Amino acid sequence: MSALVLDAGALIAVEREDRAMVARLRVAEREGLELRSTGVIVTQVWRDPAGRQATLARVLKAVDVKAVDDRLGREAGVLLGRAGTEDAVDASVVAVSATGDRIVTSDAGDIRRLVAASERSIVVVAC
Repeated sequence: MSALVLDAGALIAVEREDRAMVARLRVAEREGLELRSTGVIVTQVWRDPAGRQATLARVLKAVDVKAVDDRLGREAGVLLGRAGTEDAVDASVVAVSATGDRIVTSDAGDIRRLVAASERSIVVVAC
């Protein structure tokens, strides 16, 4: 099954109730796409210690948040080396993506380089 993989920019757009992002999530739900991200992406967007980021919390309940463990960390590191980039968080997003997935990102340039390095057919969608 294909997934819509969300980076920090996508989740920030969700929290701001960006119409285009909300529409993407509705289409993903209608098409049966899995929502996926990583724990480090959540780290980049979660700020309220009382958990009052209601919109973000609601969306995160539907997201398969992957832990960046040793295996995923190594895969992301290899992608960084191949792509010649330095953002480990972006690399983790690509590492949890598979052929046929779509990554929604605010950093399309670096993500595209990492996708090319992965040699997977992944669509990069700017948000």
